[in-house]
Amino acid sequence: MNTKKLVVLSLLAGIGVVLHAVMPAFLTIKPDMMLAMMFLGILLIPEIKSVLLLSIVTGILSAITTGFPGGQIPNIIDKPITALVFFGLFLALKKYGKTIFGVALLTAIGTIISGTVFLASAYLLVGLPGPFAALFGVAVLPAAALNTITMIILYPVAQSIMKRTKITTTTAIQK
Repeated sequence: MNTKKLVVLSLLAGIGVVLHAVMPAFLTIKPDMMLAMMFLGILLIPEIKSVLLLSIVTGILSAITTGFPGGQIPNIIDKPITALVFFGLFLALKKYGKTIFGVALLTAIGTIISGTVFLASAYLLVGLPGPFAALFGVAVLPAAALNTITMIILYPVAQSIMKRTKITTTTAIQK
C-alpha cells in the first residue's frame, strides 16, 4: 500500500467522521454517513489490506463519535464485518460493481447489513432503547437511502479525481 492510497483513505475517513459527528440523531441513532465514505474507499481502492485498514479506522472513529448509548463496541464490531461483506459483494458483482446502479445497490445493501449487525450486537451487548424493528425503520432505512443518494452523487466525482491523479490499484477485479 503506497502513500497516495493511504492519503485517499485518510481523507475519506476524515470526511466521514465529520459527517458522522454533525449528523443529528433520530431516537438516539445517527444515520451513519461514515459508511458512505468507507464504501467509497472500498470502491476506489479495492484491495483487501485497504479494506481491512479502512474498516478498522472507520469503526474506531464511529465509536468515538457515536450518539448511541453503549454504541462504541457495536460500531467496532459492525464496520469490519460490513466492509468484508461489501467487498465480497463488490467482487461477486464485478461486472456491475462500478456502474452507478451497481454502486447504489451495493451501498443500500451494505448500509442495511451494517445497521443490522450494529443493532444486533448492541442488543446482545448493551440492549436497545426501543424495539429492533422500530430502530431499524427509523435509523437504518433512512440511512440506507441517504447513503445511496450520497454515493450516487460522490462516486462519479471521486472516480474522475482518481483517474486524473493516476492512482493505480491492482484490484482483485483486474486479476
